This record gives sequence, structure tokens and C-alpha cells, in this order.
Amino acid sequence: MEQYRIESDLLGELQVPANAYYGVQTQRAINNFNISGQRLFSYPEFIKALAYIKKGAAKTNYELGLLQDNLYQNIIKACDEVISGKYNPEFPIDMIQGGAGTSVNMNANEVIANITLEFLGHKKGEYQYCSPNDHINLSQSTNDVYPSAIKMALYNMNIILVEKLKLIVEAFRQKGAEFQDVIKMGRTQLQDAVPMTMGQEFEAFAATLEEDIEKLNNNALLFVEVNMGATAIGTGLNAPKGYAKRCAENLAEITGIPIVSAPDLVEATPDTGAYVIYSSAMKRMAVKLSKICNDLRLLSSGPRAGLFEINLPPMQPGSSIMPGKVNPVIPEVVNQVCYKVIGNDLTVTFAAEAGQLQLNVMEPVLCHAIMENINFLCNALDTLREKCVIGITANKEVCLNMVKHSIGIVTALNPYIGYKNSTKIAKEALETGKSVYNLVIEHQLLSQEKLDEILDPRNMLNPHNKITV
Repeated sequence: MEQYRIESDLLGELQVPANAYYGVQTQRAINNFNISGQRLFSYPEFIKALAYIKKGAAKTNYELGLLQDNLYQNIIKACDEVISGKYNPEFPIDMIQGGAGTSVNMNANEVIANITLEFLGHKKGEYQYCSPNDHINLSQSTNDVYPSAIKMALYNMNIILVEKLKLIVEAFRQKGAEFQDVIKMGRTQLQDAVPMTMGQEFEAFAATLEEDIEKLNNNALLFVEVNMGATAIGTGLNAPKGYAKRCAENLAEITGIPIVSAPDLVEATPDTGAYVIYSSAMKRMAVKLSKICNDLRLLSSGPRAGLFEINLPPMQPGSSIMPGKVNPVIPEVVNQVCYKVIGNDLTVTFAAEAGQLQLNVMEPVLCHAIMENINFLCNALDTLREKCVIGITANKEVCLNMVKHSIGIVTALNPYIGYKNSTKIAKEALETGKSVYNLVIEHQLLSQEKLDEILDPRNMLNPHNKITV
């Protein structure tokens, strides 16, 4: 039978598991908020950021003469233990809660306090020797700890996301080089347009995603401005003079993140603009990524009654009733991730707008939406790259045959045979079903040698001067 200890708070006494490092307020959050099924321990960067906040705050309090040396040294040791990830299971509360993040802040305060107590030779819950509120939360409030920890976590999570993005950009770029000699039809409005190379198509996939690296990094720089020292509403009540600036400097030193103190703490405390713009950058990337997945599904459609220009790696049988069917399951799952990201961005927008007066109490759902998006996108980018992109092959003959039979080829031939002849050939091709390629040769408008030269992939890569005919 599980053993308990009794702890108390404003609302009275409550049983807490005897071996738990969290305390009464974390237990109340466990009891109250069974919402998303995603727990704080699902986001280790967030836990690490909370511990860094507490370490930086303790260092600042010690420097300002508010903590005794022995207690300070053991709090620092406890923070380092949490930063190592050893105590992640002790953060079991739901990511979405009421209270503007108070449960998260108290979870960190209680865990660090109880670790410190053990270092000091005391039992868990003997808070007269190290208090979650009076010592771990000294000179702080949830309203500066929680948003500052979110920002620090997102800054580091962005580094991981960008690395994943760089890998898939390189994967598409390698395919662009591999397919540089594959001539195919470009399409606009799902209709034949003009010839291009498959290399150009895949290089465009790389280029469009590469743009988002800079966007994400630039927007993540907004997270380095924190409101530590603001305490409840930005006035700095219960924090000593000089605390805000010194705490930011200490956090920058111990984390390596270029953290600075917000110039106006009253403005910074309810402000969620950084989250909005970063979430928007993720949505931008998700929209592009989904478009690419749509293209991959179209290009691989068939195999007999579709475009069938590329082959995606077969990942699983495609039907329980249709033998031989293989579906594009990897692009499909990435599409769904992108829809989730787009939806979460709307959640961020509403949550940011919902802040009233000196605090935004909707930060928990805002935080959860952005962190979930980063995790989803990291997994999706790895999955798309590893299980799809690197294994794509081109059906070169299918692509070339489509070019030869496409009406759209006349656009590429127009500079060589003239608009009138191009129109005549296009009309005859439509009426007879003959290929433009064969009709041009049949009407002796170009020799096969010249026609092949015009359609050589090397002549389709860039703008070029007219080939002498």
C-alpha cells in the first residue's frame, strides 16, 4: 500500500505520496487538471528552463545577501540535479491548467525544495528548513518565472527544430542534383505548362524551406528578453533593487542564451507578442511543407492511372481490400501534422488576444500549443526525410514521354518555330491525338536533332539564348 505524507496550504491539508519530491500544490494540480494527457515531463526543455530560472534567481538572491551560503549552495546543487533530467518524472502536471502557470512554478519550487532538504539532511516536507515559497521562490512570482521559462525553453527548442529543417533542406537539395537531367512537364493550375527538369522542382522544395530557417531564428531572438524581477505585475514588488538586471545577467551566464531584462517590466509581463510571431513562422513553414507533401502525392500518383513521375518508398500495404495498392502514407501523415500546426497557431492567436490588464492567464494553452508544434514538426521532418525523401526515385522515361506528348511543349518551341506554327501544331495535336514532338518533325519545322537539342535538360535549367536552327 502506498505511503503518504500530509502537507498543507491555503486550502488545508492534503495527502502527497511519501516518496514524491513534489508537494501539496502540485498534488492539487494533479487532482484538478486532467485535460490534455500531455504532462510537463513530456517537455524536458521546459523543466530544464524552470530549473535554470531557479538557479539564476538563487544566485541573484545570494549576491544580494538574501540567502545564507549553505542553503544557497544546496539549492544550486538541487537545480543542477533537475537540469540533468534526473527528476523529470516529478513534473506530472497537465500542460494545460488554470492559474496562469502557478501550478508549474510551484511544481518546480516544491521539487527543488525537497531535493535541497535531502541534501541538508532533512526529510521531504520539512519546509521550515527550505521553503518552496520563502526560499526557492524568493524575489519571484509565477508571473515572471513562468513566461521567462517558456521563452528560454522555446529558444532552445527552436535550435533543435532548425537543425531538423536544415537536414530535410539538404535531402531535397541532393535529390535536386540527382534529378538534374530528368526532363518533365511543369504544370500550372494542374494543366501542362512548360518543360522543366525534376532537379529544378526538387531544388525549389529545398529553397522554399530554407527560407524558413532565417525566419525561425530571427523570431526566436525575441525570446531572449525576459521579465524576471517583475514579480506580480511588473512593479518589482518584493524583489530587491537591482534584482531584475542582475538576474538576467546571471541567467545569460549560466545558460549561454543572450538573455536581457525587458526595458519595461509592466509591459513585458502580459505581453505575448513574441509567441504570436514565432508561432506564425511555424505556421508559414507548415503551409509550405504541406504543399510539398501534396506535390509528392500528386507526382507519385498512379502507378498506371496517375502522373507516376516519381516513386515514393513503399512503407506499408495500402489497402485491406485492394491487393497491390501502396499509399503515400508518409506525406499523408506530414500533411496532418501541418494541419495541427496551423490549428495550434490559431489557438496561440486567441490565447494571446485574451490577456486582460496586467497578465495573460491563457499562457498555459499558448505554451502547450507552441511546444507541441515544435515537437510535432521535429518528428514530421525526420519522418519525411528518413522514410520518404531520401528514397525517392524518378521515372525518367515516363517524364520524357509526357513532355513529348504534351501540348505545353509548344510554349518552349515557340521561339524556334513561331507563334503561328505553334498554334497550328497545338490544334492538330489536340484534334488528332498525335504528339507535338512528332508533328514538329512531320511538318519539317525542326529536325529531330535540333528538337532534341532544344529539349535537352541542359537547355532547360536556366534562361538561354535561342538555339540556331
